[in-house]
Amino acid sequence: MFSYYLALGIRSLVNQRLITIWMILLIALGVAGTVSTFSLLRAVSSNPFAAKAHRLFTPQIDNHGPEYLKMYGEIDPVLTLRDVEALRAYDGDRLQAAIYKISLSLVPADPTIDALEANGYAVTVGYFQMLDAPFRFGSAWSKAADKEGSNEAVIGDELNQKVFRGANSVGREIRLDGHTYRISGVLAPWNPLPRFYAASDKNAFDRHAPQLFLPFRQALNLRIPTAGGSYGESFPPWDIRSEISFISYWVELPDAATAEQNRNFLHAYADEQRAAGRFQWPANVALRDEEDWLNYQHVVPPETRISFVVALGLLVVCAVNTVGLLLARFMRRSGDIGVRRALGGSRSAILFQYLTEAAVIGLAGGLLGAALTVCFMSGLGLVFPMEVASLARATWATLLLAPIVALCTVLLAAVYPILRAGRVEPGWQVKSS
Repeated sequence: MFSYYLALGIRSLVNQRLITIWMILLIALGVAGTVSTFSLLRAVSSNPFAAKAHRLFTPQIDNHGPEYLKMYGEIDPVLTLRDVEALRAYDGDRLQAAIYKISLSLVPADPTIDALEANGYAVTVGYFQMLDAPFRFGSAWSKAADKEGSNEAVIGDELNQKVFRGANSVGREIRLDGHTYRISGVLAPWNPLPRFYAASDKNAFDRHAPQLFLPFRQALNLRIPTAGGSYGESFPPWDIRSEISFISYWVELPDAATAEQNRNFLHAYADEQRAAGRFQWPANVALRDEEDWLNYQHVVPPETRISFVVALGLLVVCAVNTVGLLLARFMRRSGDIGVRRALGGSRSAILFQYLTEAAVIGLAGGLLGAALTVCFMSGLGLVFPMEVASLARATWATLLLAPIVALCTVLLAAVYPILRAGRVEPGWQVKSS
Protein backbone atom coordinates (compact mmCIF):
# COMPACT_ATOMS: atom_id res chain seq x y z
CA MET A 1 0.00 0.00 0.00
CA PHE A 2 2.84 2.35 0.81
CA SER A 3 4.34 1.84 -2.65
CA TYR A 4 0.96 2.68 -4.17
CA TYR A 5 0.70 5.94 -2.21
CA LEU A 6 4.30 6.71 -3.07
CA ALA A 7 3.60 6.27 -6.77
CA LEU A 8 0.50 8.50 -6.49
CA GLY A 9 2.50 11.15 -4.66
CA ILE A 10 5.33 11.20 -7.19
CA ARG A 11 2.87 11.34 -10.09
CA SER A 12 1.07 14.27 -8.47
CA LEU A 13 4.34 16.09 -7.84
CA VAL A 14 5.42 15.62 -11.45
CA ASN A 15 2.08 16.92 -12.72
CA GLN A 16 2.60 20.15 -10.77
CA ARG A 17 6.34 20.32 -11.20
CA LEU A 18 6.78 24.11 -10.90
CA ILE A 19 5.21 24.25 -7.45
CA THR A 20 7.08 21.09 -6.49
CA ILE A 21 10.45 22.50 -7.55
CA TRP A 22 9.74 25.75 -5.71
CA MET A 23 8.90 23.93 -2.47
CA ILE A 24 11.99 21.73 -2.73
CA LEU A 25 14.20 24.79 -3.30
CA LEU A 26 12.65 26.62 -0.35
CA ILE A 27 13.26 23.73 2.01
CA ALA A 28 16.77 23.06 0.66
CA LEU A 29 17.86 26.68 1.16
CA GLY A 30 16.41 26.88 4.67
CA VAL A 31 17.93 23.55 5.70
CA ALA A 32 21.37 24.28 4.20
CA GLY A 33 21.62 27.62 5.97
CA THR A 34 20.49 26.17 9.30
CA VAL A 35 22.68 23.07 9.22
CA SER A 36 25.84 24.89 8.09
CA THR A 37 25.54 27.65 10.70
CA PHE A 38 24.59 25.12 13.38
CA SER A 39 27.68 23.05 12.55
CA LEU A 40 29.87 26.15 12.85
CA LEU A 41 28.27 27.21 16.14
CA ARG A 42 28.65 23.71 17.53
CA ALA A 43 32.31 23.56 16.48
CA VAL A 44 33.28 26.88 18.08
CA SER A 45 31.22 26.16 21.21
CA SER A 46 32.78 22.77 21.88
CA ASN A 47 35.16 22.48 24.81
CA PRO A 48 37.56 19.51 24.87
CA PHE A 49 38.39 20.38 28.48
CA ALA A 50 34.78 20.55 29.68
CA ALA A 51 35.45 17.91 32.37
CA LYS A 52 38.00 20.27 33.94
CA ALA A 53 36.26 23.53 33.09
CA HIS A 54 35.46 24.34 36.73
CA ARG A 55 38.82 23.19 38.10
CA LEU A 56 41.16 25.19 35.84
CA PHE A 57 41.58 28.81 36.92
CA THR A 58 43.48 31.82 35.64
CA PRO A 59 44.17 34.93 37.78
CA GLN A 60 44.25 38.55 36.62
CA ILE A 61 45.97 41.42 38.39
CA ASP A 62 45.58 45.02 37.30
CA ASN A 63 49.12 46.40 37.13
CA HIS A 64 48.32 49.15 34.60
CA GLY A 65 45.71 51.24 36.39
CA PRO A 66 42.61 53.24 35.44
CA GLU A 67 43.98 54.55 32.12
CA TYR A 68 44.42 51.02 30.81
CA LEU A 69 40.89 50.11 31.90
CA LYS A 70 39.53 53.23 30.24
CA MET A 71 41.27 52.29 26.99
CA TYR A 72 40.62 48.52 26.89
CA GLY A 73 37.66 48.13 29.24
CA GLU A 74 39.12 45.14 31.11
CA ILE A 75 42.10 43.94 33.13
CA ASP A 76 45.12 42.72 31.18
CA PRO A 77 44.49 39.02 30.45
CA VAL A 78 48.17 38.12 30.96
CA LEU A 79 50.58 38.63 33.84
CA THR A 80 54.05 40.00 34.52
CA LEU A 81 56.91 37.70 35.48
CA ARG A 82 56.98 38.97 39.07
CA ASP A 83 53.27 38.19 39.53
CA VAL A 84 53.62 34.74 38.01
CA GLU A 85 56.54 33.93 40.32
CA ALA A 86 54.50 35.01 43.35
CA LEU A 87 51.52 32.92 42.26
CA ARG A 88 53.63 29.86 41.52
CA ALA A 89 55.20 30.10 44.96
CA TYR A 90 51.78 30.35 46.61
CA ASP A 91 50.28 27.46 44.63
CA GLY A 92 53.25 25.28 45.48
CA ASP A 93 52.72 21.66 44.47
CA ARG A 94 49.33 22.23 42.83
CA LEU A 95 49.17 21.46 39.13
CA GLN A 96 50.06 24.74 37.42
CA ALA A 97 51.26 26.04 34.06
CA ALA A 98 53.01 29.27 33.09
CA ILE A 99 52.84 29.79 29.33
CA TYR A 100 53.98 32.29 26.74
CA LYS A 101 54.11 32.09 22.96
CA ILE A 102 57.45 31.71 21.14
CA SER A 103 58.64 31.41 17.55
CA LEU A 104 62.19 30.27 16.70
CA SER A 105 64.12 29.47 13.54
CA LEU A 106 65.04 25.80 13.23
CA VAL A 107 67.93 24.65 11.04
CA PRO A 108 67.76 20.85 10.50
CA ALA A 109 70.97 18.82 10.58
CA ASP A 110 69.89 17.21 7.32
CA PRO A 111 71.04 19.62 4.55
CA THR A 112 68.25 18.42 2.26
CA ILE A 113 65.63 19.92 4.59
CA ASP A 114 65.13 23.67 4.45
CA ALA A 115 65.22 25.86 7.54
CA LEU A 116 61.79 26.54 8.99
CA GLU A 117 59.96 28.53 11.62
CA ALA A 118 58.99 26.52 14.72
CA ASN A 119 56.04 28.02 16.59
CA GLY A 120 54.93 26.98 20.04
CA TYR A 121 55.14 27.89 23.72
CA ALA A 122 57.54 28.19 26.58
CA VAL A 123 55.78 26.25 29.34
CA THR A 124 56.25 24.78 32.77
CA VAL A 125 56.06 21.01 32.87
CA GLY A 126 52.58 21.02 34.42
CA TYR A 127 51.21 22.16 31.06
CA PHE A 128 51.40 18.64 29.62
CA GLN A 129 49.68 16.96 32.56
CA MET A 130 47.06 19.70 32.93
CA LEU A 131 45.99 19.37 29.28
CA ASP A 132 46.49 15.58 29.08
CA ALA A 133 48.88 16.01 26.15
CA PRO A 134 49.44 12.64 24.39
CA PHE A 135 53.04 11.61 23.76
CA ARG A 136 54.01 9.41 20.82
CA PHE A 137 57.64 9.11 21.92
CA GLY A 138 59.35 9.98 25.19
CA SER A 139 57.94 12.44 27.72
CA ALA A 140 58.29 15.99 29.02
CA TRP A 141 61.38 17.19 30.87
CA SER A 142 61.85 16.51 34.58
CA LYS A 143 60.70 18.73 37.46
CA ALA A 144 64.32 19.49 38.26
CA ALA A 145 64.93 20.66 34.69
CA ASP A 146 61.69 22.63 34.92
CA LYS A 147 62.91 24.44 38.01
CA GLU A 148 66.43 25.28 36.88
CA GLY A 149 66.00 25.26 33.11
CA SER A 150 67.58 22.86 30.64
CA ASN A 151 68.29 22.55 26.93
CA GLU A 152 65.45 20.12 26.40
CA ALA A 153 62.47 20.39 24.09
CA VAL A 154 59.21 18.68 23.26
CA ILE A 155 58.19 18.82 19.60
CA GLY A 156 54.93 18.14 17.81
CA ASP A 157 54.19 15.32 15.41
CA GLU A 158 54.18 17.59 12.36
CA LEU A 159 57.61 19.01 13.16
CA ASN A 160 58.91 15.50 13.83
CA GLN A 161 57.64 14.41 10.42
CA LYS A 162 59.37 17.33 8.68
CA VAL A 163 62.73 17.14 10.45
CA PHE A 164 63.06 13.45 11.37
CA ARG A 165 60.61 11.90 8.89
CA GLY A 166 58.43 10.55 11.69
CA ALA A 167 61.12 8.46 13.40
CA ASN A 168 61.58 8.27 17.17
CA SER A 169 63.68 11.40 17.65
CA VAL A 170 63.95 11.28 21.46
CA GLY A 171 67.57 12.04 22.42
CA ARG A 172 68.37 13.72 19.11
CA GLU A 173 69.24 17.40 18.83
CA ILE A 174 67.80 20.42 17.04
CA ARG A 175 69.22 23.91 16.53
CA LEU A 176 66.90 26.78 17.42
CA ASP A 177 68.11 30.36 16.95
CA GLY A 178 71.70 29.19 17.38
CA HIS A 179 71.11 27.10 20.52
CA THR A 180 71.15 23.31 20.65
CA TYR A 181 68.27 21.43 22.33
CA ARG A 182 67.86 17.75 23.06
CA ILE A 183 64.42 16.30 22.31
CA SER A 184 62.86 14.71 25.38
CA GLY A 185 59.48 13.89 23.85
CA VAL A 186 57.36 13.94 20.70
CA LEU A 187 53.63 14.60 20.89
CA ALA A 188 51.08 12.62 18.96
CA PRO A 189 48.87 14.67 16.57
CA TRP A 190 47.11 16.97 19.01
CA ASN A 191 45.39 20.34 18.67
CA PRO A 192 42.36 20.67 20.99
CA LEU A 193 40.34 23.79 20.24
CA PRO A 194 39.51 26.32 21.48
CA ARG A 195 43.03 26.87 22.80
CA PHE A 196 41.79 28.56 25.96
CA TYR A 197 45.23 29.46 27.32
CA ALA A 198 45.95 31.39 24.10
CA ALA A 199 42.60 33.16 23.90
CA SER A 200 44.22 36.44 24.90
CA ASP A 201 46.49 36.14 21.86
CA LYS A 202 43.52 35.63 19.53
CA ASN A 203 44.85 32.18 18.68
CA ALA A 204 42.00 30.23 20.25
CA PHE A 205 41.11 28.58 16.92
CA ASP A 206 44.53 28.31 15.32
CA ARG A 207 44.31 25.37 12.89
CA HIS A 208 48.06 24.81 13.12
CA ALA A 209 48.97 22.82 16.21
CA PRO A 210 51.88 24.18 18.28
CA GLN A 211 55.04 22.27 17.32
CA LEU A 212 57.62 23.44 19.84
CA PHE A 213 57.66 23.47 23.66
CA LEU A 214 60.63 24.72 25.69
CA PRO A 215 61.09 24.81 29.47
CA PHE A 216 59.67 28.08 30.76
CA ARG A 217 62.69 28.76 32.97
CA GLN A 218 65.18 28.08 30.17
CA ALA A 219 63.29 30.41 27.84
CA LEU A 220 63.67 33.15 30.45
CA ASN A 221 67.34 32.29 30.99
CA LEU A 222 67.99 32.65 27.24
CA ARG A 223 65.85 35.81 26.99
CA ILE A 224 63.62 34.28 24.33
CA PRO A 225 61.04 36.97 23.52
CA THR A 226 57.35 36.29 23.25
CA ALA A 227 56.30 35.87 19.62
CA GLY A 228 55.40 39.17 18.02
CA GLY A 229 56.16 41.15 21.18
CA SER A 230 57.67 44.64 21.12
CA TYR A 231 59.11 46.05 24.32
CA GLY A 232 59.50 49.72 24.99
CA GLU A 233 60.11 49.79 28.75
CA SER A 234 63.48 50.20 30.42
CA PHE A 235 63.10 46.78 32.05
CA PRO A 236 62.66 43.87 29.60
CA PRO A 237 59.85 41.39 30.37
CA TRP A 238 62.13 38.74 31.91
CA ASP A 239 63.43 41.28 34.42
CA ILE A 240 61.62 40.79 37.74
CA ARG A 241 61.07 44.57 37.96
CA SER A 242 59.31 44.76 34.59
CA GLU A 243 55.63 45.70 34.30
CA ILE A 244 55.30 44.11 30.84
CA SER A 245 52.57 41.47 30.92
CA PHE A 246 53.13 38.50 28.62
CA ILE A 247 52.56 35.25 30.56
CA SER A 248 49.38 33.18 30.81
CA TYR A 249 49.09 31.37 34.12
CA TRP A 250 46.73 28.50 34.93
CA VAL A 251 46.31 26.44 38.05
CA GLU A 252 44.12 23.43 38.80
CA LEU A 253 42.10 23.89 42.01
CA PRO A 254 40.11 20.93 43.35
CA ASP A 255 37.07 22.68 44.83
CA ALA A 256 35.27 25.97 45.44
CA ALA A 257 36.84 26.43 48.89
CA THR A 258 40.35 26.29 47.44
CA ALA A 259 39.35 28.70 44.69
CA GLU A 260 38.06 31.13 47.31
CA GLN A 261 41.39 30.87 49.18
CA ASN A 262 43.22 31.73 45.96
CA ARG A 263 40.91 34.65 45.36
CA ASN A 264 41.60 35.97 48.87
CA PHE A 265 45.33 35.60 48.26
CA LEU A 266 45.06 37.63 45.06
CA HIS A 267 43.37 40.49 46.93
CA ALA A 268 45.94 40.35 49.73
CA TYR A 269 48.82 40.23 47.24
CA ALA A 270 47.49 43.24 45.29
CA ASP A 271 47.04 45.18 48.55
CA GLU A 272 50.59 44.29 49.53
CA GLN A 273 51.93 45.53 46.16
CA ARG A 274 50.00 48.75 46.57
CA ALA A 275 51.37 49.26 50.08
CA ALA A 276 54.87 48.71 48.71
CA GLY A 277 54.31 51.58 46.26
CA ARG A 278 53.98 49.52 43.09
CA PHE A 279 50.31 50.42 42.56
CA GLN A 280 48.57 53.72 43.24
CA TRP A 281 45.03 52.40 42.73
CA PRO A 282 42.73 50.06 44.69
CA ALA A 283 43.33 46.34 44.27
CA ASN A 284 41.67 45.08 41.10
CA VAL A 285 41.97 41.32 40.62
CA ALA A 286 39.95 38.42 39.22
CA LEU A 287 40.07 34.63 39.29
CA ARG A 288 38.13 32.93 36.51
CA ASP A 289 37.57 29.29 35.73
CA GLU A 290 38.02 28.06 32.17
CA GLU A 291 34.36 28.32 31.20
CA ASP A 292 34.03 31.83 32.60
CA TRP A 293 37.32 32.75 30.91
CA LEU A 294 36.11 31.66 27.47
CA ASN A 295 32.98 33.77 27.89
CA TYR A 296 35.00 36.71 29.22
CA GLN A 297 37.34 36.59 26.22
CA HIS A 298 34.39 36.22 23.79
CA VAL A 299 36.07 33.18 22.28
CA VAL A 300 32.81 32.11 20.62
CA PRO A 301 32.26 34.90 18.04
CA PRO A 302 28.79 36.43 18.54
CA GLU A 303 28.41 36.42 14.75
CA THR A 304 28.14 32.62 14.82
CA ARG A 305 25.13 32.75 17.15
CA ILE A 306 23.52 35.57 15.18
CA SER A 307 23.99 33.74 11.87
CA PHE A 308 22.42 30.59 13.29
CA VAL A 309 19.39 32.52 14.57
CA VAL A 310 19.02 34.24 11.19
CA ALA A 311 19.29 30.90 9.36
CA LEU A 312 16.75 29.35 11.71
CA GLY A 313 14.43 32.27 11.00
CA LEU A 314 14.89 31.67 7.28
CA LEU A 315 13.94 28.02 7.77
CA VAL A 316 10.77 29.08 9.61
CA VAL A 317 9.89 31.46 6.76
CA CYS A 318 10.46 28.65 4.26
CA ALA A 319 8.27 26.34 6.35
CA VAL A 320 5.46 28.92 6.48
CA ASN A 321 5.62 29.33 2.70
CA THR A 322 5.53 25.56 2.35
CA VAL A 323 2.37 25.46 4.48
CA GLY A 324 0.67 27.87 2.07
CA LEU A 325 1.84 26.01 -1.04
CA LEU A 326 0.78 22.61 0.32
CA LEU A 327 -2.59 23.98 1.41
CA ALA A 328 -3.23 25.44 -2.05
CA ARG A 329 -2.02 22.23 -3.66
CA PHE A 330 -4.19 19.91 -1.58
CA MET A 331 -7.33 22.08 -1.68
CA ARG A 332 -7.18 22.29 -5.48
CA ARG A 333 -7.78 18.54 -5.42
CA SER A 334 -10.88 18.77 -3.24
CA GLY A 335 -12.95 17.25 -6.04
CA ASP A 336 -10.68 14.21 -6.26
CA ILE A 337 -10.83 13.82 -2.48
CA GLY A 338 -14.63 14.03 -2.47
CA VAL A 339 -14.98 11.41 -5.21
CA ARG A 340 -12.60 9.03 -3.46
CA ARG A 341 -14.46 9.44 -0.17
CA ALA A 342 -17.81 8.86 -1.92
CA LEU A 343 -16.45 5.65 -3.45
CA GLY A 344 -15.50 4.34 -0.01
CA GLY A 345 -12.00 5.70 0.50
CA SER A 346 -11.26 6.27 4.19
CA ARG A 347 -10.13 9.57 5.60
CA SER A 348 -7.00 7.91 7.03
CA ALA A 349 -6.05 6.61 3.57
CA ILE A 350 -6.24 10.12 2.11
CA LEU A 351 -4.29 11.56 5.02
CA PHE A 352 -1.59 8.90 4.61
CA GLN A 353 -1.34 9.54 0.86
CA TYR A 354 -0.78 13.27 1.33
CA LEU A 355 1.61 12.63 4.19
CA THR A 356 3.64 10.41 1.87
CA GLU A 357 3.59 13.14 -0.76
CA ALA A 358 4.87 15.67 1.78
CA ALA A 359 7.58 13.23 2.87
CA VAL A 360 8.79 12.92 -0.74
CA ILE A 361 9.10 16.72 -0.92
CA GLY A 362 10.96 16.75 2.41
CA LEU A 363 13.43 14.06 1.36
CA ALA A 364 14.08 15.71 -1.99
CA GLY A 365 14.60 19.06 -0.27
CA GLY A 366 16.87 17.39 2.30
CA LEU A 367 19.07 15.76 -0.33
CA LEU A 368 19.40 19.02 -2.22
CA GLY A 369 19.94 20.78 1.13
CA ALA A 370 22.82 18.39 1.95
CA ALA A 371 24.51 19.33 -1.33
CA LEU A 372 23.94 23.04 -0.66
CA THR A 373 25.27 22.60 2.89
CA VAL A 374 28.63 21.55 1.45
CA CYS A 375 28.62 24.67 -0.74
CA PHE A 376 27.60 26.92 2.15
CA MET A 377 30.33 25.52 4.42
CA SER A 378 32.98 26.11 1.78
CA GLY A 379 31.84 29.74 1.62
CA LEU A 380 31.78 30.44 5.37
CA GLY A 381 35.25 31.94 5.03
CA LEU A 382 33.67 34.86 3.16
CA VAL A 383 31.71 35.80 6.29
CA PHE A 384 33.84 34.59 9.21
CA PRO A 385 37.59 34.59 9.89
CA MET A 386 39.17 31.62 8.13
CA GLU A 387 40.45 30.05 11.36
CA VAL A 388 36.85 30.00 12.63
CA ALA A 389 35.15 29.03 9.35
CA SER A 390 37.49 26.08 8.83
CA LEU A 391 36.15 24.42 11.98
CA ALA A 392 32.83 23.63 10.27
CA ARG A 393 33.30 20.47 8.25
CA ALA A 394 30.82 18.57 6.09
CA THR A 395 30.96 15.22 7.89
CA TRP A 396 28.62 12.32 7.17
CA ALA A 397 26.73 13.19 10.36
CA THR A 398 26.23 16.74 9.08
CA LEU A 399 25.05 15.56 5.67
CA LEU A 400 22.64 13.11 7.35
CA LEU A 401 21.28 15.91 9.52
CA ALA A 402 20.10 17.90 6.48
CA PRO A 403 17.52 15.32 5.23
CA ILE A 404 16.32 14.71 8.79
CA VAL A 405 15.75 18.43 9.41
CA ALA A 406 14.09 18.83 6.01
CA LEU A 407 11.79 15.85 6.52
CA CYS A 408 10.73 17.00 10.00
CA THR A 409 10.17 20.56 8.75
CA VAL A 410 7.98 19.52 5.82
CA LEU A 411 5.98 17.01 7.86
CA LEU A 412 5.26 19.68 10.48
CA ALA A 413 4.37 22.17 7.75
CA ALA A 414 2.05 19.61 6.16
CA VAL A 415 -0.01 18.92 9.29
CA TYR A 416 -2.52 21.74 8.80
CA PRO A 417 -2.95 21.33 5.00
CA ILE A 418 -3.43 17.57 5.41
CA LEU A 419 -6.01 18.00 8.19
CA ARG A 420 -7.88 20.51 6.03
CA ALA A 421 -7.84 18.07 3.12
CA GLY A 422 -9.16 15.33 5.40
CA ARG A 423 -12.19 17.44 6.37
CA VAL A 424 -13.46 17.77 2.79
CA GLU A 425 -17.14 16.69 2.66
CA PRO A 426 -17.62 14.03 -0.08
CA GLY A 427 -21.31 14.81 -0.63
CA TRP A 428 -20.78 18.48 -1.30
CA GLN A 429 -17.89 17.85 -3.68
CA VAL A 430 -19.79 15.19 -5.62
CA LYS A 431 -22.86 17.44 -5.88
CA SER A 432 -20.84 20.44 -7.06
CA SER A 433 -19.02 18.26 -9.62
